[in-house]
Amino acid sequence: MRQIFFDTETTGLAAEGGDRIIEIGCVEMINRQLTGNNLHLYINPQRASHEDALRVHGLTEAFLSDKPLFSQIAEQLLEFLAGAELVIHNAPFDIGFVNAELRRLSKPPITDIVGSVRDTLLMARDLFPGKANSLDALCRRLEVDNSNRKLHGALLDAELLAEVYIRLTRGQDSLVMDDAGESNQSSEFKLAAVDLSSFALPVIAANDAELEMHEKVLGELDKASGGKRIWQEA
Repeated sequence: MRQIFFDTETTGLAAEGGDRIIEIGCVEMINRQLTGNNLHLYINPQRASHEDALRVHGLTEAFLSDKPLFSQIAEQLLEFLAGAELVIHNAPFDIGFVNAELRRLSKPPITDIVGSVRDTLLMARDLFPGKANSLDALCRRLEVDNSNRKLHGALLDAELLAEVYIRLTRGQDSLVMDDAGESNQSSEFKLAAVDLSSFALPVIAANDAELEMHEKVLGELDKASGGKRIWQEA
């Protein structure tokens, strides 16, 4: 599966009120492995950012003045996103801004281009009801290092979201690929059958430290599942 972790920075909060996209970050993941094939774009919005927005992202009008217009990067963006599942934190916000930009160019909405859209904010609310579920809050809760996030940045936030997503879905603990860039052995590799019936296999009991670590992991899984564990019900 090809997934794109997607984030934008904007001049303000009102896409329908004329605010514009100024930065786009896209991080590609295929079969739960980061590929390094990312897309990072700065865009000239042809207007100033609201003061509150500027304090969040720090992208000044002067910095953006020589960057391309959205119309100049639209095709590049759409080609990169085509057919992928978009993974976005608070998807309605980013989708609303992208669609507003596409309407100005008489192009169809982004949902006609991508395969699907997944909202990690909704996922987090299901897992952690009643708790803060901002990207920063999830990074703290799931122990994702966001110490470099002094200001919001679309590419950095997309990278953080990828790590948060992996931990939310509990598929693996890290996004680091092995040296070969593959996580599974070839399906053609098979071990010869060995008869173990003649062996007296030792039983090694866990020590106190290992039992304590085991209970800690079970507690983390229980917390991540919202207390829906079934392994201790018997």
